[in-house]
Amino acid sequence: MGYVIATANMKGGVGKTTLTVNLATCLAKNYGKKVLVLDLDTQISATLSLMSPLDFAKRRKQRLTFRYLIDDVINPDPNSKVTINDIIQPQICGLSELSLLPGDIDLYDEFVVSEMLHKQTVAFGEQNFETVWNRFERVLINNILKPVREQYDFILLDCAPGYNLLTRSALAASDFYILPAKPEPLSVVGIQLLERRIGQLKDSHEQEAKINIKMLGIVFSMCNTNLLTGRYYKQVMHRVVEDFGVEQICKAQIPVDINVAKAVDSFMPAVLNAPQSAGSKAFLQLTQELLQKL
Repeated sequence: MGYVIATANMKGGVGKTTLTVNLATCLAKNYGKKVLVLDLDTQISATLSLMSPLDFAKRRKQRLTFRYLIDDVINPDPNSKVTINDIIQPQICGLSELSLLPGDIDLYDEFVVSEMLHKQTVAFGEQNFETVWNRFERVLINNILKPVREQYDFILLDCAPGYNLLTRSALAASDFYILPAKPEPLSVVGIQLLERRIGQLKDSHEQEAKINIKMLGIVFSMCNTNLLTGRYYKQVMHRVVEDFGVEQICKAQIPVDINVAKAVDSFMPAVLNAPQSAGSKAFLQLTQELLQKL
């Protein structure tokens, strides 16, 4: 069984998706690992980094996105024959080892989820609705992935910013998480908030089942250490080292690189679109570093 790794930060705009898709591509292309990317953000940035909007629109019309796997959990249809293998798009970007489970701009309705779980609480005579909710978030993504978990060396979960149901469920289903961050105070606050939330997540589930997720590393992206920003950057880094320890911070850092930003226009990760760029080389170094950690 391979590793399930979530990419998460409470703050947006820190490079979660860019890190996820480039790491996945490096693992598949450079190390021959069989990798699945799951897009859990309704902005579908990971999906559109790996396939064109036209291809996504076709799959959405055919009901072949992650949304319909969630629907099948919330409102099971006995006549539905669609499986997770039907929805996974193989050979992404021409790489035989890279697959995508496309996200959707509309993944679930929290009111419908609450209504379903309330009915379960009443039906099973549970005294505590929170227990039922915790159980659901712990198994939702875990159960969806169960049929394919052994087919991949790595399953990378691209989480939305914030702390919604799918992010909590992704963390509960993961072996490790990666924290992307920018060298700025607000991004550091996002790290601290997520760490606190993960602690609370573990505590809230301890009575029924332990959640054993561990931090794989903090990855700094969009790094620009010129003379004007160098001192400020070092101050932020020093603060993170004080809070989390130097061993938690990845040595490989992703620089500001226009090639990484432009790669989105080609619906292909930078490591494929501009493999000789500074950003792509940094992603390759990071991939090697994370593999050594594992």
